[in-house]
Amino acid sequence: MEIAGWLRQLGLGQYEPAFRENDIDFDVLRSLTADDLKDLGIASIGHRRRLLDAIKALPDTEPASPTDAVPTGAERRQLTVMFCDLAGSTALSSRLDTEDLREVIGAYHKVVAEVVAGFEGYVAKYMGDGVLVYFGYPRAHEDDAERAVRAGLALVERIGRLENGADVLASRIGVATGLVVVGDLIGTGDAQERGVVGETPNLAARLQAMAPENGVIIAEVTRRLLGGLFEYRDLGTAEVKGLDAPVAVWQVLRPSTVESRFEALRSASLSPLIGRDAEMELLSRRWERAKEGEGQIVLISGEPGIGKSRLTAALQERLAGEPHVRLRYFCSPYHRDSALFPFISQLEAAGGFVREDAPAAKLDKLAALLSRSGEDGPQALAIFAELLGLPMRRHCRPTRARSAS
Repeated sequence: MEIAGWLRQLGLGQYEPAFRENDIDFDVLRSLTADDLKDLGIASIGHRRRLLDAIKALPDTEPASPTDAVPTGAERRQLTVMFCDLAGSTALSSRLDTEDLREVIGAYHKVVAEVVAGFEGYVAKYMGDGVLVYFGYPRAHEDDAERAVRAGLALVERIGRLENGADVLASRIGVATGLVVVGDLIGTGDAQERGVVGETPNLAARLQAMAPENGVIIAEVTRRLLGGLFEYRDLGTAEVKGLDAPVAVWQVLRPSTVESRFEALRSASLSPLIGRDAEMELLSRRWERAKEGEGQIVLISGEPGIGKSRLTAALQERLAGEPHVRLRYFCSPYHRDSALFPFISQLEAAGGFVREDAPAAKLDKLAALLSRSGEDGPQALAIFAELLGLPMRRHCRPTRARSAS
């Protein structure tokens, strides 16, 4: 297997040029140290740690072909394809020195690789300032369309923080979902890639071309799969080269404020609950005991798709006419590095935070929220501000020294 393929498996394909320019093969790779990785230009501690762990896990012989890590042969799949491109790259190339442009593109590729790996996507190909990404291959998830769009929004934000010497960078992203045939190996060596056949990649590329700067554009199938998970701007229909009929397109603005994925992905009217009488009776008995002052905890556990959320929704409907306080906290597979994410999310929703709020505005909303609870002292504000990652400088006032009487 080529070093380039090994790096791509780790989600670190942006370091291919550095390894190639320094003649790193697998024999040399096994003896690399943390200092060697620094000399290769790998500044991220996390990336160095990931590489060192992967090097330690290498077998005594050269690793098998990357085809061993992904399905062999072509197969028919539903795939969500994302195409990401730098906006204004032509003007950028004419303005920057070649070496400076290489550094900018390298930083851009690094951000794309990190974000895509975080959402378990697959970088299929780097094409200069364009990147082709698959969600649903080689590993499929039930929420690949959502992962692609969340990755797109994260890329817009991360790329927008990169600088090209004078200005910040901007990107355009197109996302489409559909049936494809994927898996054929195309090319050899460093140019080898997993090809995909179908109209979906072409549609994603066309959507990217019509996207505004820092915009994420999706097609109809993707929009239908996402439900109410995001807020959208309906862009109507557009003629897409290569397709016979106009395509309905939307721009994804931001994640929605809907707390429950169950609610976001389903219509307002739920179908009747069938075959869960015993479970509903158990929950009702526990509720009656709780009303009598006997504290109760009920854990509903089971495989995905068996109706856990539907059962709790039915209990909520049954209790709609009774006085009660409901607190809901939701974990997220996209925030595994934040143990307190459910509480942070609930606080942001209770405070009325929106994505466009500046930190100072969020701090004012947090202070207002705490004042309603009676916990509006500076110490409480500082604790919750730290939890939410908000600066306290604006609300800190210097104390005046008292004059001696």
